[in-house]
Amino acid sequence: MKRWYCGLALLAAGMAVSGGALSLTANGSAALREALGHGLVTVAVIGLILCAMLRPKAMRADAVAIGSDAAAEGCAPKCTFADVAANAEALHSLEQLRDYLVQPEKYSRYGARMPRGVLLYGPPGTGKTLLAKALAGEAGVPFYALSGSDFLEKYVGVGAMRVRELFKKARKSGKCVIFIDEIDAMGKRRSDNSSDERDQTLNALLSEMSGFHSGEGVIVLAATNRLEMLDPALLRPGRFDRQIEVGLPGKRERLSILELHSRNKPLGDDVCLERLAAETVYFSGASLENLLNEAAILAATRDEAAISMQDIRTALVRTIVGADRESTATRAERRTIALHEAGHAVATKILMPKHRLTRVSILPAGRGAAGYNLAIPPERVMLSKRDLENQICVLLAGRAAELLILGEDALTAGASNDLERAAETAAAMVTELGMAGEPAVSLKALGRACGNAGDSAQRCRELLAELYQRTQRLLGEHVEALGRLAEALLERETLSDEEIAAILGDLSSESQKSTKTDGFH
Repeated sequence: MKRWYCGLALLAAGMAVSGGALSLTANGSAALREALGHGLVTVAVIGLILCAMLRPKAMRADAVAIGSDAAAEGCAPKCTFADVAANAEALHSLEQLRDYLVQPEKYSRYGARMPRGVLLYGPPGTGKTLLAKALAGEAGVPFYALSGSDFLEKYVGVGAMRVRELFKKARKSGKCVIFIDEIDAMGKRRSDNSSDERDQTLNALLSEMSGFHSGEGVIVLAATNRLEMLDPALLRPGRFDRQIEVGLPGKRERLSILELHSRNKPLGDDVCLERLAAETVYFSGASLENLLNEAAILAATRDEAAISMQDIRTALVRTIVGADRESTATRAERRTIALHEAGHAVATKILMPKHRLTRVSILPAGRGAAGYNLAIPPERVMLSKRDLENQICVLLAGRAAELLILGEDALTAGASNDLERAAETAAAMVTELGMAGEPAVSLKALGRACGNAGDSAQRCRELLAELYQRTQRLLGEHVEALGRLAEALLERETLSDEEIAAILGDLSSESQKSTKTDGFH
């Protein structure tokens, strides 16, 4: 850059000197003025030539500096495998890599080659970055951590230079771990719409991973939430040989995560982590850590001696639906909201008896809802057609309750999110899962292959209409329970699982009752 500035300075100085000389000789001879004019032109031309020659070198120097900044100095993390709970399968794979980094001769004796790259994939917050840090910490080797977006620039070639600089530094360190988070930012599947910069950066990564030898002790780990978006060249053997799923923890794994994150927290005698693990279905490790942290903040705010179970329950509600706010709804609006939430609750109790309905409220939550039902689902691997239909019925039960008690003219916009989610579930059943009369047909895949998905929209409407009628009949049979629950919500605003069970009782015994609609006053 200094040479570039020198060229500009030379040009400016020449113009200034020549211009000054011309002004001093304004009254001089014509021959002298002509000579100085030619001198000005000559200096300007020389300055422009120097600028043109020095500019590419300056830009290359800037690019090198940018690339050097991206590859930060590696450091050995302090965390180890003892700081990781759950993910037993992923830990087993990483323990092999740890042994290889510590004693490579053990594997070379058998002619074994360690994977050049390990790809960790799974939902956000499941501990992929923590696993990579723990591997480096266990082996005591430098840890180079970058995000996929760190390699992307608007200048073509800068990203590729950053990749080469990163691997150059890693090789100088000897044994080390390179970790690229969110690798899908730079490693997306290439297409006709790909940019030259992204393609060059990806090509540089592919070349570097193919070029280094397993004996160098450099292990590349990468993490992504979207495995399906990665370019196939990244996933072939010799690049990311091993692909490890880091999924959501089960009940036993959630308990171990809660025990790990509660080691430095004073828990009250009433806190049962095993019960909390059962109530946090589909929570990730990061969500569980955040839950305990929120509970600790609540206890610290009240200056309590320990974290109570009530603190944890309050934090759980805040984590899932947001904090309750004071309602500004009118009496009529509160009545509609109470009926709406009572409809969801009654349908959940009847159609999803394995779901634990822990809380029903008509207070507005932090995510824009005027009220909410908090139902904890059981752990399961897959959903059946009946399960999906029951989900749709529960979503439609709020609107059905409004229509049943208040009439069509009193319908509100409060069911908009329910209707949207019900439509999305119905569309998946019809177009993807083959659950609409053609069990062996995926209309979505057929549409991609043939360009015509048929009358899928009409089938979705028919499915939704059928399930809505089923929901109306169900609530009509339990209209008295619906009224009792709505009245209790108007009186107390929020009901716990014990209060809900006491109000509703055994709903199956009421299924044969009259469908009269005057049970709510």
